[in-house]
Amino acid sequence: MSAEPLKIALLGAGVVGSEVARLLVEQAPDLTARIGAPLELVGVGVRRIGVDRGPWIAPSLVTDDLHELVTGRGADIVVELMGGIDPARQLILDAFGSGASVVTGNKALLAQYGAELHEACDAAGLDLYFEASVAGAIPLLRPLRESLAGDRVQRVLGIVNGTTNFILTQMDESGASFDDALAEAQELGYAEKPDSAADVDGHDAAAKAAIIASLAFHSRVTLADVYCEGISAITADVVSAAKGSGHVVKLLAVAERSIDGRGINVRVHPAMVPRHHPLAAVRDAYNAVFVESDAAGQLMFYGPGAGGAPTASAVVGDIVAVARNRMSGGHGPRESTYAALPVLSVDESLTRYYIALDLTDKAGVLASVAAVFAEHDVSIETLRQEGHGGDASLEIVTHEAQEKELAETCESLRRLDSVRKITSIMRVVGE
Repeated sequence: MSAEPLKIALLGAGVVGSEVARLLVEQAPDLTARIGAPLELVGVGVRRIGVDRGPWIAPSLVTDDLHELVTGRGADIVVELMGGIDPARQLILDAFGSGASVVTGNKALLAQYGAELHEACDAAGLDLYFEASVAGAIPLLRPLRESLAGDRVQRVLGIVNGTTNFILTQMDESGASFDDALAEAQELGYAEKPDSAADVDGHDAAAKAAIIASLAFHSRVTLADVYCEGISAITADVVSAAKGSGHVVKLLAVAERSIDGRGINVRVHPAMVPRHHPLAAVRDAYNAVFVESDAAGQLMFYGPGAGGAPTASAVVGDIVAVARNRMSGGHGPRESTYAALPVLSVDESLTRYYIALDLTDKAGVLASVAAVFAEHDVSIETLRQEGHGGDASLEIVTHEAQEKELAETCESLRRLDSVRKITSIMRVVGE
């Protein structure tokens, strides 16, 4: 006798949700074989009735009564792909209260209310899986949570937002301005119209960084803990200067253990990456994450970080994992926060700076600049000067130093009479 079907309630029928429905139908025989029971889609919750949802979602399954779908149809697994905080948060809590495990791709919700959701999940003895919340189809969170559970992660460094990576790729390869590259991204569907702030201001990447850091360092990290800078201030001149020095500009999510091990630093910001580093070759809307751990060494995860089908692949993978747990009477890994490491201020992070200066070209200028660096105990790795009549440009790359010292160095440089302007300051990451 075959096992009873496991009932799936799907919340959201947009780009990802409709692809999930397609995979559940197209792959039904294989999924049944892998799980040991068939999956039955018992309803699809939407905000608006009457919209064509494509051939994979029967109109009879569509409902706008989301609470009834979650609590009244005996769902074994609720798949939340609506996005946003409300009503998604309450619907997930309702699902746990009704005995259903949850699969979600909602990074914003997890980054802000992850603790509450995990606690509700644990209290109910159920599962909360969320591979699709970071880096689309790339299997990243499960390796952090399971494969590296016996290791000690030191650092995670990644490109986790395809929109900004596409924009910066265009600026690097064609010399396009930020505005022109953003317009192209919007035209191709990589960026939201008319408002792409969540991407270009770094908030999307910051939410993902919080989730990554929580798993990598066994500590609760929220969106509010993440230092965040976007890319809207990046100009074609900055990208060109980076290119001239053998670097490429990327928006990076960085989560790392402090040198003394007493805390972690989590931040999102643009940075110059050496062109020989693997992340420098990640182009267009692709994502890649570089993980450094004690035993495994350096690992890199690469692939499409967004899009309906790639993200749906991660969602359905989670559905299979949760369904297998359901069939075996167990559950997957729980939230691990035993380390409880504090998130340190960005001022305490170690980094390197690229600093470009416009100077008055006269005797003693280099000495006065060097004295400022010495005063703040920041050493210079490389220096390049070009003269232009009575003016000069100076490009400096520092050795690694504390962020606070580097920022104070820049403030002291601004006060020098010989410095007309600091034309660019950017972190250098990935040596």
